[in-house]
Amino acid sequence: MHMSASRNLLITLLSSTFLWLLPAACSEKSPDPEPQPETLMLKAADLSFLPEIEDAGIVFYNRTGQEEDMLTTLKNAGMNTVRIRLWHTPAGGRSGYGEVKAFAEKVRNKGLKVWLTVHYSDTWADPGHQQTPEAWQNLDLTALTDSVYRYTAGIIKGIKPDYIQIGNEINAGMLWPTGKYSNLVNLKALLASGVKAVRDHDKNCKIMLHMAGPDQAEWLFSNLQSIDYDITAVSYYPFWHGKDLTTLGPTLKNLNTRFLKPVVIAETAYPFTLGWNDWTNNIIGSNDQIHPDYPATEAGQLAFLKEISRISFSANGLAGFCYWGAEWVAFKGPQASDGSSWENMALYDFSNKALPAIEAFGIDQ
Repeated sequence: MHMSASRNLLITLLSSTFLWLLPAACSEKSPDPEPQPETLMLKAADLSFLPEIEDAGIVFYNRTGQEEDMLTTLKNAGMNTVRIRLWHTPAGGRSGYGEVKAFAEKVRNKGLKVWLTVHYSDTWADPGHQQTPEAWQNLDLTALTDSVYRYTAGIIKGIKPDYIQIGNEINAGMLWPTGKYSNLVNLKALLASGVKAVRDHDKNCKIMLHMAGPDQAEWLFSNLQSIDYDITAVSYYPFWHGKDLTTLGPTLKNLNTRFLKPVVIAETAYPFTLGWNDWTNNIIGSNDQIHPDYPATEAGQLAFLKEISRISFSANGLAGFCYWGAEWVAFKGPQASDGSSWENMALYDFSNKALPAIEAFGIDQ
């Protein structure tokens, strides 16, 4: 080898070594770690009747007896999310798009998250009722899936929820008769259309699928694994879904293990009395309907909701709870026969003062 060639090789080797060492020697700090996903911790209340109740002039009071709007009181107690139902074209407009959009903006301005439960109906949707909106009657599957997509896209762009349910308590499907659970292919097509509308327009909005009752949920969700959703949601009421709270946590954890998605209790409630505050028949009115360890008292309601809160965060993958009907007081007066069937399970007493049960929102997990 000639001297000039040897000299050039030495220079090349030294330069390569120097350049390899340079980043470590001159770097000011290590690269930032990858951001971690936000831990889901829902402490929610469904307050869907609140706009109508406030329009009726009802005044609410906090735990000290001071007049205070409900959103402020519950937020101060630890609630971080408000669940709101949305109906397509309801009679009178209550729970329709306009009311829900305005209420969602009010919720967001309070620094709270917005959770929409889209019923895909003009009225209540649940395991026994999934009536297709009047505007979509007699559409074939193709037209119906397109309507679901356009409607859901409009919700996402207009209301901008943080969380959205594609359907409510869809144990038996949605948009009957086309989307009955017995016609699983159609149901999956409708769900997938709603999901796609969310994904196409807001990558950050979390999608829930919601079943009533935890016991059948594994079987139901196992047939919907092709659907792209984020959160498994179940309703749990002891008077409908069983009074054994010792099995609730393991059942929810099994759903998380089975489907690898956070699990939330999307609806729960409990009475603070078996008394009435109007002439509307109450859904819960006798001791045989409630858990024997939790009497229908203010202390019993608090103890029950504390236990629900504990269970709903008792294992990795369990991500929270929502109290349904927290606001549904007897707002139409003491003689109304079309008032509240839930006033003894609200989180406000018969004088519209916040009950001790709201303390469950503030429990550290």
